[in-house]
Amino acid sequence: MTKHETKDEGKDGKGRRGGAPSPEQERETNRENQNQKGSGEGQTGMQRGAGHPTDPAEMRDLGVAHVPEDRLRQGLVAAFQAAETSILGYQELEPFCHHYLMDGPAVGAHCAQLMERFDVRPRSPGLRSSSFSGGNQQKLVLAREMAREPKVLLVGQPTRGVDIGAIEFIHRELLKSRDQGCAVLVISVELDEILALADRILVMFAGRIVGEVPAGRADERALGLMMAGAGAA
Repeated sequence: MTKHETKDEGKDGKGRRGGAPSPEQERETNRENQNQKGSGEGQTGMQRGAGHPTDPAEMRDLGVAHVPEDRLRQGLVAAFQAAETSILGYQELEPFCHHYLMDGPAVGAHCAQLMERFDVRPRSPGLRSSSFSGGNQQKLVLAREMAREPKVLLVGQPTRGVDIGAIEFIHRELLKSRDQGCAVLVISVELDEILALADRILVMFAGRIVGEVPAGRADERALGLMMAGAGAA
């Protein structure tokens, strides 16, 4: 394939569009266009970069989930109801969406199940996301991503700004997910958290990995030195 071509099946005899493409079709078209930009005009055979994810939706399709370190800016929409937050990124999937329309009762029921399973309080799917405490907001975001049973879970600063009770709960859920076969990558500046969760620890300094230590041999002093760029393992 040298160029992406689309046929407009929805035009009538006068050249007017009879129907807009579905969100899935638009997303697929965007992916193909992005792949072709990286492959160069006129190139034949396999495109360079083919098979590499190009957007978050494609990453989710591959079984990768992400809990961002800043939940308020990247993990939820403060003005949205908790039920809406519970499906962000998955809103086009069944049973949440039918014929491009959101199924409110299905979304609410899903959120209620997540709240029960992850102990999100209050258990009010209709409550604005901004009305929950930081710990419960974090548990709601974590619940949304972990409910899909991903193959890989990326978690940035999992317990930043949450209370002690929520910290313990989040740690238990991450360890449970690991024990069930999920590859969990935790990024944190909290040494106690890293030592409690990690099987293998990699330390970064100035944007580079400067050390790797098995959890059983790690201690706060050695990790602190590596974090400051004063030691390597």
